[in-house]
Amino acid sequence: MKRILVATDGSAPAVEAEKFGIELAGESDAVLVFVHVVPLLDVVPAPAFGMTSAYRHEPPEFDRELLDAASRRAAVDGVIAETVLLTGNAVGEIVAYADAHDVDLTVIGTRGHGAVATALLGSVSRGVLHDSTRPVAVVRAVAPVGAEPQKLGLGL
Repeated sequence: MKRILVATDGSAPAVEAEKFGIELAGESDAVLVFVHVVPLLDVVPAPAFGMTSAYRHEPPEFDRELLDAASRRAAVDGVIAETVLLTGNAVGEIVAYADAHDVDLTVIGTRGHGAVATALLGSVSRGVLHDSTRPVAVVRAVAPVGAEPQKLGLGL
C-alpha cells in the first residue's frame, strides 16, 4: 500500500478513522493524506416569503485546524501526513480525490446513527462506499467505557 486517504470532519468517528489510518500508514510506510470537505455554498433562509439566499462558503479557521490537528496526531506516531481542504459535495470530492491521486485505500468514519436504512453507516460513508471503485475502510467510533449502548431507532 502506497497511499492512504483519511476523510475527516473532526467528529469522534473521524478521529477513530484518523487513528486507524495513522497506524496503517506507519505499518506499511504509506503516504497519508487527510482530507476535509467544506460546502461550496452556505444557504441562509430569508425571513420573508420563505426565500433562501446562497453565499460562497468561506472556510473558517476550524476547517484548517481540524486538518492540522490530524496531522499533529500522525506526527506523534512518526507518520508524516499531507492535508487537503476540498470544496463541494463530500462524497463526490472524496471519491474524485482518491481517483485522481491513485489512492490505495480510503478510510472514513461513521456515526452509525439513524433509522433502519442508516443503522450502521452515515450518509457520507455510505455514499463513498457506493461510489468508490477503490477499497474503502469504514471505521466506527469506539463507545467510551460505561456509555449506554447506542439505540438504532428500532424502538428499543
